Amino acid sequence: MKKYFLLLLLLAMLIAGATSAWIWYGITKPYQGFRNEGLFVDVPRGASQRYVAYLLQKNGVVRSALALRFYARRHPKRTLQAGEYFFDHAMTGREVFWKLANGQVYQVPFTVREGETMFDIARELEAGKFMRAGDFLFATGDPSPVRDLAPGAQTLEGFLFPATYELPRHPAASELTAEMVHKFKEEWKRVASPAADGPADENGHLAVNRIVTLASLVERETPKPEERPLVAGAFENRLRKGMRLQCDPTVIYGMERLGKYNGTLSGKDLTFDSLYNTYEHGGLPPGPIGNPGEASLRAALHPAETNYLYFVANTQGGHFFSATLAEHNKNVVKYRRLLAGLPADPPPPPPPPSHKKKHATQHRGKAR
Repeated sequence: MKKYFLLLLLLAMLIAGATSAWIWYGITKPYQGFRNEGLFVDVPRGASQRYVAYLLQKNGVVRSALALRFYARRHPKRTLQAGEYFFDHAMTGREVFWKLANGQVYQVPFTVREGETMFDIARELEAGKFMRAGDFLFATGDPSPVRDLAPGAQTLEGFLFPATYELPRHPAASELTAEMVHKFKEEWKRVASPAADGPADENGHLAVNRIVTLASLVERETPKPEERPLVAGAFENRLRKGMRLQCDPTVIYGMERLGKYNGTLSGKDLTFDSLYNTYEHGGLPPGPIGNPGEASLRAALHPAETNYLYFVANTQGGHFFSATLAEHNKNVVKYRRLLAGLPADPPPPPPPPSHKKKHATQHRGKAR
């Protein structure tokens, strides 16, 4: 009897040793059947470790689901996080576990540039094969994420903060807009300090939608950060005087909302029927015309105090500023000369020719 017991014990030890060796091999050796082109595995939310291990084995990422589960039990405080993972080379089961435990999901950088509209962003998302443009625009049509900050906002335009975002291959449109709005709110807290003295609404709070709208105009008018307070100041001066802003980008935006913009703006377009047309309507447009960055937000909060009412491009990325229409008209002439490749100011006229009078002196002798 003792002999059989020893044999059973030895057999159990051999089985245990073989099992341990098999698990060790399965967790420390890369799976040799891995695809050369790499593969994606989507780990669903709420999935159990058993199912995740099965999924990884099924897709050829790990050699053994059981070995992965045994290894996971040694780290009970770590969970395998949901998300899409990309495996571009053969990995050991241990490496796969820590990749998922650390949440190293597949992400691609996507940049929203300052001044881009929600239409620009939608086109770029579709071009990058992240999502359909229409899906993104549908999500931006819901202003509820900014209702606490800007109750009058009609869409999320202006609140999709320019930054680089790390995206999965196929993000949900609503989750992406929520992330962009969250980024805007973070930046807004930093830019608009409690002591900010910008325009206020009827409740004494900062009129966020008005400020963001003005900032979006400033963003579209000049790429130079140092000019933005000057542009904001000129717009504020015009608003105070009841002058129309006559801002070309507002016309473009109104046309783009209706799918009427073809890439160029003509003189006829300046009469286009749109509430965003600041040639036809006084005051600011009904909402932002793009998504401003930090410098433009600061400029809208703190416009430069000048007497400027006009500005025109100087062909160098900046502008000529003026306080009177006469000065502005002179600057327009400078702009046109620069476009023609001439100096901004015409050369001074040549001095008038000088006429020297020749006096002939005649000496007449008297007869004596």
